[in-house]
Amino acid sequence: MKKRIIYIVCILLVLVACAPNEKKDEVVKEDEEKKQAPSIVPSYKLSKDNYKTILPFRPSKARGVITDQVANRLDIVEVEEGLIRHSKEVFDPEKYYYEEGQYLTESMVYDWLGRTLTKDQLKKEKEKQIKQLEEEGKTVDEDKIEAELQQGLNPKIEDDEDKKAHEESPRYLSHIVEQNYLTKKDDDSVELAGLSIGLALKSVYRYQTETGGPYYYEEISKEEIEKQGNKIAERVLDRLRKIEGLENVPIMIALYQEEEQGSPVPGNYFAKTTVSSGEDTIGKWESINEEYVLFPSERAKKKYYDDAEVVSSFGKDIGEYFPNYVGVIGEGLYINDELRKMTIEIPVEFNGESEIIGFTQYAYGLVKEMFSDYYDLEIKVTSSNQIESVIYREAGTEEPVVHIFH
Repeated sequence: MKKRIIYIVCILLVLVACAPNEKKDEVVKEDEEKKQAPSIVPSYKLSKDNYKTILPFRPSKARGVITDQVANRLDIVEVEEGLIRHSKEVFDPEKYYYEEGQYLTESMVYDWLGRTLTKDQLKKEKEKQIKQLEEEGKTVDEDKIEAELQQGLNPKIEDDEDKKAHEESPRYLSHIVEQNYLTKKDDDSVELAGLSIGLALKSVYRYQTETGGPYYYEEISKEEIEKQGNKIAERVLDRLRKIEGLENVPIMIALYQEEEQGSPVPGNYFAKTTVSSGEDTIGKWESINEEYVLFPSERAKKKYYDDAEVVSSFGKDIGEYFPNYVGVIGEGLYINDELRKMTIEIPVEFNGESEIIGFTQYAYGLVKEMFSDYYDLEIKVTSSNQIESVIYREAGTEEPVVHIFH
């Protein structure tokens, strides 16, 4: 009970920090100066590792594209959250403010995710657009039309109904994530100081050769993903440097490998590079060694045996207390082969609140006895697709925090 009271007090402190009477810094974004519309930087943030965000919140100009292009919902979350995590090594949260991407629009991203057109395809589409413009009495600029049509970054394909052609030229790039990092100037205005770009690449290419026909799947090797990712990154950088406002800012580019559609864990970033202010070529890539691992799984047992045994023993002890539960499901984030975060879900059906409280207290005791404190740990007790209680312990913290939802 004492710990629950402490938890509630912490929540209240956070709410007070976010209340309307909170002191805020008013700044003016350069693109808003003409309108004299001040942006607000909150005075507080949840932790030193988080970015302050510019208010009012402006969603990404390409918002929503990711849900159409990335098949695994876990990848949808990780491709954005992982990019923020890696951006912290380039853009210090103590010095920079965060804002969702404001330069790549929805139409631009969709165009870039398309395929390069063959000569015949380009000719056909070009003639179609010229005819339409002439019928509308508008000026025809053939070079401009051709440039706008030839935006696709995925490889060309002669015949969309040819299975072999798909196998030889899969769509590698499925999404482009943009994140903006800003700094405050002496006159209290904020300006763009850096950009992060995440390129999401498929590990399994799913395609059809006819509308309504069966789906085919083509696995893409890690070597091919990396090769294509490097080539695409060069082309993306070239285009970014031609966008007004991005000519001189530092740009971090990171390559993300998606998992297959039904995977219970997300993929991961595997390489990144930072292009200095004014530079228009990519130098050396830095390898990223991180992965998400499912518990229980053969991979966890083979590569991370000790952690797998802890999760297994935890599940067995839970089963002794509550024989009707179906088993614990865990996910571990490993960076440089070291566990940084463990999330475990315990799905159980309860008959009342007293059961939930008793079960959570028992799980709390197991957490203190069994799990090391060098990584973040989150235990979620769920029933019928809703969370009943949460046990959380931040790395290096001795006492877990518990919250039971009523």
